[in-house]
Amino acid sequence: MTAASIAGSGVRPHRPVDDARPAGNDQVMDLNGLPDVEFGDTEQDLTRRGLLQAGVEACGLTLAGHAAASPVFVDDRLVLLWVDDSFRTPEGITVGTPVAEVQARYRTTHRLVAPQGTHRFDGLLAASGDRAYLFLHDGGTVRKVIVGYADWARRLFDEGHGPC
Repeated sequence: MTAASIAGSGVRPHRPVDDARPAGNDQVMDLNGLPDVEFGDTEQDLTRRGLLQAGVEACGLTLAGHAAASPVFVDDRLVLLWVDDSFRTPEGITVGTPVAEVQARYRTTHRLVAPQGTHRFDGLLAASGDRAYLFLHDGGTVRKVIVGYADWARRLFDEGHGPC
């Protein structure tokens, strides 16, 4: 079920990730979601509200007005958002942020180590209650950001499914 739900979701990078912090991180996502989209919303409700659309550059559904955020649904409920470098957390963390800064802003991060021999990134899981940010990194900087329910973020990391 996870593979089917997560494998078809995700944002395809619009440009290569640079080691410098990106300039276009003007959209804020938090542990509730986005201003008009919250975790737990159904596909049907988001479609009815005109917020769910087929992505042109993404490998799955995208959110209207938030094309750089790819929703991940499980049992028709939004459980994760996979975002690109145009998004930042309220604390200012985005793709390109140094790992040391993530650890300074989120004092209770859990280090997640990718299995040896894979092409996966290590992670930092910053949880608060049942929600979390999952920051995938190369040891120096954040390369991918996922936000949503903590259990699903951890499961995505453990099972190693990419966004496409």
